[in-house]
Amino acid sequence: MKYSTGIMQGRLTEPRGRGIQFFPFENWEREFDLAGECGLDEIEFIFDYEDFEKNPLWSDEGVKKIRERINASKVQVHAVCFDYFMRRPFYKFQGEEEKAVREENTMVMNRVLDAMDKLGAGLLEIPLVDGSSLSSETEKETFREWLKEGMEHAPGGIRFGLETDLAPREFKAYLLSFGEAGPGANYDSGNSSGLGYDPYEETTVLRDRILNIHIKDRLFHGTTVKLGTGSADFERLFKGLKEIGYSGSFILQAARGRDGNEKETVAGQAAFLKEWTARL
Repeated sequence: MKYSTGIMQGRLTEPRGRGIQFFPFENWEREFDLAGECGLDEIEFIFDYEDFEKNPLWSDEGVKKIRERINASKVQVHAVCFDYFMRRPFYKFQGEEEKAVREENTMVMNRVLDAMDKLGAGLLEIPLVDGSSLSSETEKETFREWLKEGMEHAPGGIRFGLETDLAPREFKAYLLSFGEAGPGANYDSGNSSGLGYDPYEETTVLRDRILNIHIKDRLFHGTTVKLGTGSADFERLFKGLKEIGYSGSFILQAARGRDGNEKETVAGQAAFLKEWTARL
């Protein structure tokens, strides 16, 4: 089976002090060509909080440019990572500020969903980790209420994938609490290894709720490291994926290499991923 393999936006751009993940304003168009040269099928777009009104997803002209790059490079955009939400999760605010941020979250998400609909992108990923982690039952309930409202008004065909730090059975129960038409899971092999979860258990528990997979490696309770050098158990991960018949995308979100050497680093990561997907 041919799997769609891709790269998280920004990984093919020199960071210049911007950290491991950011929107590459100056280079996002060129990244489509670079991804194709690395043998990748797609780019997972990022919609972050910083300068979000300059993100091409925010305007009709920007969406037009994205479509042009897709058509020219044949590199697709199937998913958008809504990193904006990690910086502005309304349930981490209080009182009137919470209400205002909730309305802002809704407005921004709806605009991103509209852009996705125009592009034919079918998955919006919402990270619920670190600053946006669901740390209480109240936060779980509040977020569920908000997202269910958003899903009711989302363009048809767009699905939602949640990335959480919940243990596998707790995560599955939370997804089921939305009902059968609820969101799925965005599985991250690095975050899983950092938390010490068993990827075979996670994949076989979540099963067809897994909509997308981020490939990275982390040390247990540590940082992101080069693929194959951390605590991620790829043997257990791909055993589970083979058992459940996973057929979705694999998105490289791995550690960065030497600055200025991005294309070579990503090409090596793509080769690493290809070896594992060949076992499925």
